Amino acid sequence: MRLAEIFYTLQGEGAWTGTPAVFVRAAGCNLACRFCDTDYSYKFDAGVDEIVARVEELGGGCRFVVLTGGEPLIQRESQRLVARLIERGFDVHIESNGTTFVELPPSVWLTVSPKERLDPRMAERADEAKLIVDGRVPEEWLSAPWRGDATIWLQPEGNKPKNIALAVEAALAHPSRYRLSLQTHKFIGIR
Repeated sequence: MRLAEIFYTLQGEGAWTGTPAVFVRAAGCNLACRFCDTDYSYKFDAGVDEIVARVEELGGGCRFVVLTGGEPLIQRESQRLVARLIERGFDVHIESNGTTFVELPPSVWLTVSPKERLDPRMAERADEAKLIVDGRVPEEWLSAPWRGDATIWLQPEGNKPKNIALAVEAALAHPSRYRLSLQTHKFIGIR
């Protein structure tokens, strides 16, 4: 697989905020979002077994892995990596833009953060949706066929005060629709 990095930290966003996790950041993305704050540029290649070994080495006893990017599901080996991690006893979470449909095992937690387009099958599969608030609340994504129990998070782009205010206002106005997700890892100065 083409990778940007593998590192051990705390999950900083969404339902699993504060949970220790090994992140496997895939290189490359099929979108070019102007507000993207992630360096997902290509740094190295690694095979599935090599990635699993590195995850085990970095995480020690941590059995929580987040596949992210860029967009991890555009890589051919992503399904093989997911299967191998599950075989090794890891809880696998995937952060995806939802543009590319991939069959995932039921145990995989899927976070979808739509930007330009969305495959409806990925919305139906998502455990949570992360809508980026960047000068406005992207309400156009509410009509996506999200699974009934999927949490819809509003995440202020860059933790900018203007975006936080918009997200807070929307969450308070629609308490049954939205929840607020701040990038807590950035507040505390970790990756």
